Amino acid sequence: MVQSVSIRPVRSKADVKAFLDVPFALYRSDPHWVAPLHVERQEHLDRRRNPYFQHAEAELFLAVRDGRPVGRISAQLCSLRTARYQDGVGQFGFLEAEDDASVMAALTEAAGSWLLDRGARHMQGPFSFSINDESGLLVEGFDTPPSIMMGHARPYYAARLTELGFGKAKDLIAYGFADTGTLPRGVMLAAAKARADHDIRIRSLDKKRLAAELRTIVDIANDAWSDNWGFVPWTEAEMTALGNNLRMLVSGDYIAIVEYRGEAAAMAVSLPNINDWLAGLNGRLLPLGWAKLAWNLFSSPPRSVRIPLMGVRRKFHGTAVGAVLGMSAIVQIRDFHTRRGTRQAELSWILEDNLPMRSMIESFGGRPYKTYRIFEKQLAPP
Repeated sequence: MVQSVSIRPVRSKADVKAFLDVPFALYRSDPHWVAPLHVERQEHLDRRRNPYFQHAEAELFLAVRDGRPVGRISAQLCSLRTARYQDGVGQFGFLEAEDDASVMAALTEAAGSWLLDRGARHMQGPFSFSINDESGLLVEGFDTPPSIMMGHARPYYAARLTELGFGKAKDLIAYGFADTGTLPRGVMLAAAKARADHDIRIRSLDKKRLAAELRTIVDIANDAWSDNWGFVPWTEAEMTALGNNLRMLVSGDYIAIVEYRGEAAAMAVSLPNINDWLAGLNGRLLPLGWAKLAWNLFSSPPRSVRIPLMGVRRKFHGTAVGAVLGMSAIVQIRDFHTRRGTRQAELSWILEDNLPMRSMIESFGGRPYKTYRIFEKQLAPP
């Protein structure tokens, strides 16, 4: 007889390992899933090392049947988000489960109960942990691997959540680019005009001044996105963590900063899509995985890149100058990568209703090829 599902919180190192191992069995037959690095995910879950926990609390849960983990979920509350919106929303994330309605139900009930006990009236996700981390559940685009810091999923996940009363809160769009070596004529003319404009300076990040440059990037991002749905500002500690990651992964040319009349007004950040290199490592760097990863990182340009951060200061939104500033940042990064031979890129993610940004991306030849959905469910009466 098949035993019922039991839910337990993650407490020990063995539990953390089991939590991280859950997806491996679920995606064994999926050629497009890329195993994340255990060491990186362990650090992300570590309350002492992840700056998210300076302003948030979370609980991790495992679903177990017959002594075997069959699913996982997190529940979390961010004090910055709570103070900003005061809407009674808690969040869930890291959702993985076998195709069994009872498993998904038990997981979401555990997360919902934890949030309800702490005053939340709605649950929303997945966010792992924050909207500034991996966000959304893949609902379209299962036929290609995810890019760096983007998720993958089994197609049945969305259906299971819908059966449990979850509805759509917002869709996040990932745009793909297959560069042919030329830009649309209008974009080329606008880029040339921007480069000739003495009011506009387009430059790469100066790694010798990394701390100051990161403050500029985060300041632009926090200003540019402040009116966006679900926005939570980056903190100083999160900025430092971002800098440590960028220092290891990229040169200054991966990042563009655009100044207008002496003010840093726009930026765009690209990352090598290390998922191209993680495939085959099975999430582990030992015994030789670290050498393979280092070789790929430093021996040649990446096959593809992702642009996870792009923003223009709010005062330029809806203006011709703002459009030129944003376009200039993307063109700067695009030109750097195409000179090196990289031809594939992802710009993600974009809110489904951010039509000005979507229009600009599509003017470059970007095509929406993956959709990630934020689900929500009411936990208690209003």
